[in-house]
Amino acid sequence: MKITFMAGASPIVQSTSESVSFYHRTLGVPIKDPDGDYPATDSLDGAKHFGLWSLRDAAQSCFGADTWPSDRIVPQACFEFDVESADEVTAAAKELEAQGYEVLVAPRTEPWGQVVCRLQTPEGLLVGVTFTPWMHEG
Repeated sequence: MKITFMAGASPIVQSTSESVSFYHRTLGVPIKDPDGDYPATDSLDGAKHFGLWSLRDAAQSCFGADTWPSDRIVPQACFEFDVESADEVTAAAKELEAQGYEVLVAPRTEPWGQVVCRLQTPEGLLVGVTFTPWMHEG
């Protein structure tokens, strides 16, 4: 697996409104649609993407449930590392499983076009190995 860049970072938040208040209103992070379902920005220097991902949405993505399983560490953040192609996401998932890691989200294409697989690190962070097509353009 060859990671080409960090595609994004998202704190996993318990209260989206409190986190928007902190990151957007207090720190001045230029969040697009701060009152929307997924407050995020793609225009913060030094980051391709920064978003506030609710724990409920993370649980939905990984387990298809509205709550995080009680037998797992509750993640505090998600980091996504992009590879050079969609096929490499599938290869990465196989490589991770061969090394004994549990892939929580098998490679799939999200509705917005990103190809992703996800796992949880030993310290509980979510990590995505992704291919984000629009981040490779130009």
